[in-house]
Amino acid sequence: MSETTSGTRGYKITIGVMGVIILVLAAMLINQRSKINTVTQNSDEQKIALQGELDSLVAEHERVKANYGTLSDSLSEKDSIINAKSQEIKKLLGTKYELAQVKQKLEQLRSVTRGYEKQIDSLYTVNRELKAENEQIKISYQHEQVKTADLSKEKDELSKKITTAAVLKAYNVRCSAYKAGDISKEKVTDKAARTDKIKVCFTVSENLLVPTSYRRFFVRIARPGDNAILTRGANYTWNYQGETLQFSAMESVSYSGEAMDICTYFEKPAGMGELPKGRYMVDVFTDDYAIGQGSFELK
Repeated sequence: MSETTSGTRGYKITIGVMGVIILVLAAMLINQRSKINTVTQNSDEQKIALQGELDSLVAEHERVKANYGTLSDSLSEKDSIINAKSQEIKKLLGTKYELAQVKQKLEQLRSVTRGYEKQIDSLYTVNRELKAENEQIKISYQHEQVKTADLSKEKDELSKKITTAAVLKAYNVRCSAYKAGDISKEKVTDKAARTDKIKVCFTVSENLLVPTSYRRFFVRIARPGDNAILTRGANYTWNYQGETLQFSAMESVSYSGEAMDICTYFEKPAGMGELPKGRYMVDVFTDDYAIGQGSFELK
């Protein structure tokens, strides 16, 4: 009876100890599950946070590219690196991953994007300065063009003034008709039928802008009616402003810039016949310039 009681007591003790052990193990299991759930929950939260950080970096990078437009094309190599790293991180987040490795790669990506933004900002600053400099150069060039055009215009106007000022003038053009004879017997006449020689005298003005040189002075006498030029032959011509003109008489004199009187004669050639009656127009030229005009009448 005593042995039975002792055995029963031992059995109860064993059962009690096993129950305690089971309770302890159950408590440990519950605690471990709680920890696992906490770790899993934390991991998911970190995964979401890391994904958000990645999305934010990619969005910021795209914003920078859009803001700087075509200037970002010059950094296409670095842009490719950023895209490759972001894709790599996305793959890690989509599979079993180590948070430390993802964080490390995110930090690398952040560093690259910062460098990209800094470099493109520097390029933008340089580009803006170059544009401003080019604009200033363009404005300066336009100003210089205007100044050059103005100077050229002033030069042309001055040249024209000098050229105009350097042209000689003939005034007091005087014409007389003579009947032929020796010098002592020459008689002035106003009769067309008696005229054998026409004397034209004029005064060349003073002009110190004209260099001293031999100058040719041409006289053209146009008869009334048909305005044909009185001339002694076909070789009595000179080149005037690209045209060949006939002349009636010519004198070549040394002109030194001072006023001087010049006289020349037209002698009627044999076989010309009687000169027509009426008013004769007389023009005086020096090479390419018409410098004076006069007239006379034969009855």
